[in-house]
Amino acid sequence: MRIGVNVPNFGPGTDPGVLRGWAQTVEGLGFDLLMVSDHVVVTPDVAEQYPAPFYEPFTTLAWLAGITGRVRLGTTVLIAPYRHPLLTARMAANLNQLSGGRLVLGVASGWARQEFAALGVPFGRRGKLTDDTLLAIRAARDDTEDYRAGPIPLWIGGNSDAGIRRAVRLGDAWHPLRNTLPWLRDAVDRVKAIAGDRPAPAFVPRIILRITRSQVTGPDRLAGEGTIGQVIEDLEQLRLLGAETVVLDPFDGDPDETLHPEAKWQMLAAVAAHWDLHPRMEQL
Repeated sequence: MRIGVNVPNFGPGTDPGVLRGWAQTVEGLGFDLLMVSDHVVVTPDVAEQYPAPFYEPFTTLAWLAGITGRVRLGTTVLIAPYRHPLLTARMAANLNQLSGGRLVLGVASGWARQEFAALGVPFGRRGKLTDDTLLAIRAARDDTEDYRAGPIPLWIGGNSDAGIRRAVRLGDAWHPLRNTLPWLRDAVDRVKAIAGDRPAPAFVPRIILRITRSQVTGPDRLAGEGTIGQVIEDLEQLRLLGAETVVLDPFDGDPDETLHPEAKWQMLAAVAAHWDLHPRMEQL
């Protein structure tokens, strides 16, 4: 099982120097994958969760590709309706080729109504627009003469049955976000049931990373929350559930965290010290 990290590409403390520090930390500790988020317009509904400045993911990942050498680079998740499907397919193909085949494209349909309105994109058509984008990228993967995209993995985000159905139809993996371990365990069975006779997509969850001094108990405990022992046990349970990759999300919701990323880097170092990443590096 591979382990990735969701890097904050937003917030008052984020700048090129901090992004470089994140990349050096993630790659240096031996993690497999570095992912960033996507918003284009920081409307009030976006700013409540992801305050400005917000670094655009394709631009950011292209820059990070030039200052890293091994770590895979991805989106968790790209909001597909915000860009024309052919533009997204072109940017993804180019980024994958320029980075040496390191792109992982997580895609979802989005939720920020005010941002949709600011971009002039009809919120009610976001599902159809997302499907159009996925079809365009799949076509680009087959077009070796023009796009030369290579095998870009398509991860479909979203915790709903609609997201699972989209992953079964058009994706390579299902990418649920931040939930409890019992919910994730049940969700694996839900994916198999929805897939039916079709191949089930790979299971690649994103979980919170919140290391505490004392144990966190109760039914609402999120996977990845608690002592380092609890976090490692959660990773082991996800491995047993068949997860191919688990993405750790260290952002805890306070924008001021981005001013002091060192605390989050220490949490990542603790995970690296307790979960042997190096055998997974040898498989790349």
